[in-house]
Amino acid sequence: MILHDKVAIITGGASGLGRAVADALAAGGARVSLFDRDSERGVQAATELGSAAMFEQVDVTSESQVQAGIDATLARFGAIHICINCAGVPDAAKTVADGKPFPLALWDKVIAVNLTGTFNVLRLAAVAMARNEPEGDERGVIINLSSGAAQDGQMGQAAYAASKAGVIGLTLPVARDLADLGIRCVAVAPGLFETPMVAGLPKKVAQAIVDRMILFPRRMGQASELAHLVRSIVENPYINATCLHIDAGARMSSR
Repeated sequence: MILHDKVAIITGGASGLGRAVADALAAGGARVSLFDRDSERGVQAATELGSAAMFEQVDVTSESQVQAGIDATLARFGAIHICINCAGVPDAAKTVADGKPFPLALWDKVIAVNLTGTFNVLRLAAVAMARNEPEGDERGVIINLSSGAAQDGQMGQAAYAASKAGVIGLTLPVARDLADLGIRCVAVAPGLFETPMVAGLPKKVAQAIVDRMILFPRRMGQASELAHLVRSIVENPYINATCLHIDAGARMSSR
């Protein structure tokens, strides 16, 4: 897909990996619609990106808010070609039985945002994409951010790992559902990247992941490196129905 004049919605687009993805797609000529709950950061990000960007305050767990954001994007830019699901929350590194049971309310929140929210956005975005005139055989691309925790969860990541494993499990059947419409669906599983979310990890947990990386010098990833991969997926029509890992080998070396 040629990015110039294409329209992308990016959840969690106000900061972290979502903002980096917005920067990368906008640099390629795409127009970007940032969905985020943080209105202050969202307005600032859209302002910095200029006239080819807009911001909508959206909670991805709300059907009405997501639909309103999609409608506003269509009204402003006329179409939606790309959907990047970056919105996510951690589970506060809380273990399952640390003197008392893991709070069910926290489990529900993590699953609601990371898994149900991803599905909520992609199902509504796919309807808008299906109306597009195809470019070649393609009408749209959906990319869902999973995590290395999906297959290599650390202590205190039960809810987060389960939600991100669900994102991988969601991606293949959605890709099958949408293939005849010319809409691709791909998952990306980042390892440890320098983001506000990762800053909340206990230092010993983060260091244990860094120590497993097959890289010299070992380090956390930069958000721009993840964004470059996302842009490459959008631009390559042969990448579909899979999960790509970007973690400097940490997942493989833990086996």
